Amino acid sequence: MSFKIDIFSSDIKETSDGNFIHFVNIQDIDVKLQTLIEENITSIWDGDFGNPIDVVKSEIFNFLTTKSDDIKKGAIAEFITHLYLKVCGFNQECLFKNLEEGSIKKGFDGYYSFSNEEWIMESKSGSIDTNGISHKKKIKEAYDDLKNKIDGKGTNNPWSNAYNHAIVAGTSTDILKNIKALSINYVRKTFPDISTLNIIPASTIYHNGNWDDNVVKPDHDTIFQMSESFDYKKINIICVNKKSIDTLIEQMTQ
Repeated sequence: MSFKIDIFSSDIKETSDGNFIHFVNIQDIDVKLQTLIEENITSIWDGDFGNPIDVVKSEIFNFLTTKSDDIKKGAIAEFITHLYLKVCGFNQECLFKNLEEGSIKKGFDGYYSFSNEEWIMESKSGSIDTNGISHKKKIKEAYDDLKNKIDGKGTNNPWSNAYNHAIVAGTSTDILKNIKALSINYVRKTFPDISTLNIIPASTIYHNGNWDDNVVKPDHDTIFQMSESFDYKKINIICVNKKSIDTLIEQMTQ
């Protein structure tokens, strides 16, 4: 895989087995990032449905204003990850919103394709003020959540959700067939092994308006050592540092 990143401040390290760990720092919303959000917010939220941008922003605003701070942080973290993966060249085969409730979807946080391979994403987030917070901890949480859903330990069929989203997102027939087969097998209690799947565990840490270069310094080795205990076919690990949540919410809703 090769990535052409010219907007985000990212530090990408390829591991010896051909996998990748991304550290992404978002200190401020500059003009380039602002433009990127404006150009992609509709497709990230709605897929091919095609609502005007003012309608999309109103829907996002209505969702965020009714939710707790933790849910807001989780939602914004998912959006950042969607946006970053788009820039990396991943095709988004899902929607940001929940088809049933107009809120953030349930099931997997993201389903993507890249060069004829399918990828599943799970996003976790937290505040720098939380005791013991670290990207290592959040990536482990994301991986465990993915594995539990794949192993059939979730509260619903994540593949069925992914299939419904993929249809609206305009996903190709081949990918739809793959997801549908996984959904049918899930109902039959036949679950795939996570070692046969490509996964993207993602972590976002909010720094509550502060920015310390030593704190946000990339730590690929620590993440890589932990990921050696993970099972996967291929993996991209995403670690995002965001200075604050407010500026991004303003950009997404105004």
